[in-house]
Amino acid sequence: MNTSITQLFGIQYPIIQGGMVWCSGWRLASAVSNAGGLGLIGAGSMHPDTFREHIVKTKLATKKPFGVNIPMLYPELDLLIDIVEQEGVKIVFTSAGNPKTYTARLKRAGITVVHVVSSAKFAEKARDAGVDAVVAEGFEAGGHNGRDETTTMVLIPEVRKAVQIPLIAAGGIGSGEAMLAALALGADGVQIGSLFATSVESSAHEMFKQYVVDSHEGDTVLCLKKLAPVRMLKNAFCQSVLEAEARGENAENLRLLLGKGRSKRGIFEGNIVEGELEIGQVASHISSVQPVAEIFQTLINGFNQAKNRITLI
Repeated sequence: MNTSITQLFGIQYPIIQGGMVWCSGWRLASAVSNAGGLGLIGAGSMHPDTFREHIVKTKLATKKPFGVNIPMLYPELDLLIDIVEQEGVKIVFTSAGNPKTYTARLKRAGITVVHVVSSAKFAEKARDAGVDAVVAEGFEAGGHNGRDETTTMVLIPEVRKAVQIPLIAAGGIGSGEAMLAALALGADGVQIGSLFATSVESSAHEMFKQYVVDSHEGDTVLCLKKLAPVRMLKNAFCQSVLEAEARGENAENLRLLLGKGRSKRGIFEGNIVEGELEIGQVASHISSVQPVAEIFQTLINGFNQAKNRITLI
């Protein structure tokens, strides 16, 4: 496959792994890169020393391109950017913040910069900030989400009209068929989260992975809209949030209910009752925990079969 995304990153397939908190360590990132995609280390759940350790281990585990994802709503950002430069990381995805904050600095260091957006308006702002590409993430995605609740199928054409820089589609993409659909809508590549969050190489707890595998259609919901919208699987904690929102609780009370370390408790420690189980709507399509290499084979086979089927119409 040859698109502007494969050319930008020097990868075989236009498939980028989401930089997910508590899932995206060096094992997952290196496995995705070795399979021909672009693996990302998720800095959102890492202190600076841990972040550096994962970069070093990824460099040892793969000679292919990889990157890091840095959510800008977390503390210690300056330290993380320092580590990126010191360790010679060549690709940085930023999210949940203003792309102007670090883009110029990263570009001066010769780093390729990508920013995650949820609307055409924010895509234009990212382009104007000088990023090399954008990830347009639809309402179906897991974890932190856009407030406009725009679906991927609607979002991608809007962003494509607004900007001409390379475009990566995200949200609800968990098959080769969905990948082909995203490219047909104007994307140059895809970012996949949920499917890789449940892979063998993901650092998520096995209880979390199995809970995702056992989920069904309609088992995810967008919560915490008064704070920052988050898509998660339904469980006891999620139900308490929904009930609080139905009572009209204010943002401060919802913040107290959320507490600290809620996503770590659910995703990394496997507390499927009281943890925050961030995952996308595509969770209902995931039927088993697979190695990254098998996931890639399934994606590429599905893409090619769908492409061949379309040519017959």
